[in-house]
Amino acid sequence: MWRPTQTCRDVQSDFDQLPDNIPISATIADIEERRGFMIFYRFVIEVKTKGGSKYLIYRRYREFFNLHQNLELKLSTMSPSGPYSCSLPFLPKKVYMGNKQEIAESRIPELNNYVKKLLSLPTWLLMEEELQMFFYQSELDSQQVPRTLRRLRPPTRRVKAEKPKPDLLSTPRAEAMFDFSGSGQLELSLRAGEVIFLLRRVNADWLEGTVRDRTGIFPVSFVKIIKPLPDSDSEGEGEGTKGPPAGSYSCLRCYLHQGGSVETRDLCVEEDLSAQPSYKDLLTRMREVFQLEDIALNYRDSEGDLVRILDDEDVKLMVMEGRCQGSEIKRPVNQYPWELHITLASDLSVYNTEP
Repeated sequence: MWRPTQTCRDVQSDFDQLPDNIPISATIADIEERRGFMIFYRFVIEVKTKGGSKYLIYRRYREFFNLHQNLELKLSTMSPSGPYSCSLPFLPKKVYMGNKQEIAESRIPELNNYVKKLLSLPTWLLMEEELQMFFYQSELDSQQVPRTLRRLRPPTRRVKAEKPKPDLLSTPRAEAMFDFSGSGQLELSLRAGEVIFLLRRVNADWLEGTVRDRTGIFPVSFVKIIKPLPDSDSEGEGEGTKGPPAGSYSCLRCYLHQGGSVETRDLCVEEDLSAQPSYKDLLTRMREVFQLEDIALNYRDSEGDLVRILDDEDVKLMVMEGRCQGSEIKRPVNQYPWELHITLASDLSVYNTEP
């Protein structure tokens, strides 16, 4: 613990000299569920700058934790009795067990208190790059559309509104040709003969749509298009196309090697293409997708051989290898450059040598 030597706002003249884009207050407006490799929650934060502007940023708890650790490390190199000394506010600890939504909800008051005290620290700390980057509104943040902002809205009386009736003849739609059982919360289960109202194309193999008041993604091969989406709603796959819009899906190509055959699946998640999942999350998700317990995760190296993944370091190597190879392979703009190969844990015949 460091001995505080300065007040909340040092000297008023120091504060007046801060740039207008420096954050001076922040409030957690809500939490949002995201369906990544595993379900997680992120905090929607309204930030106010010295110049009076307001904007929203989206942060996971681990980003709070990383910021706190970086600031602690920086302060540990300073003299406790020097002019640049202060104490960081308390950050709630990691929680490994329990309902994720309840944990996120319970953290809101503590994290609100944390950011309030953090932005009240001496002005020299407000200029630290780590703190500025945390509260900076990235391009990805600016493209997000918040689902709700419960903690910023005053209580209002509910008014029953009539939903406009959709023009069914002009709405993009498709008919399910076969039953499809969705895997996980993102995928939409279909029954043959149902009409699905199309929202957009995820990639060449998947669409997003609505049926029975549920929204999700489903494979193109299971439906017959009655009225196609306009070209502007389909995501291109060639050079010169922009990446998928914020809030859309990133897709991971997965292969199940079993009994001499290979089954291909696209796992679509609400994650950025730069996301690197943990080994535990990948293993858990693959067990859910393929409904198998005794499996092993693998990737192909530059020579085309399968390499078994055993821990987070192996996942890191897989991602690095995929990015190196991905520059030479043309893929859809929202597809991960690395691919996952699933085998039975007891099947060692898929390797050139035993692991």
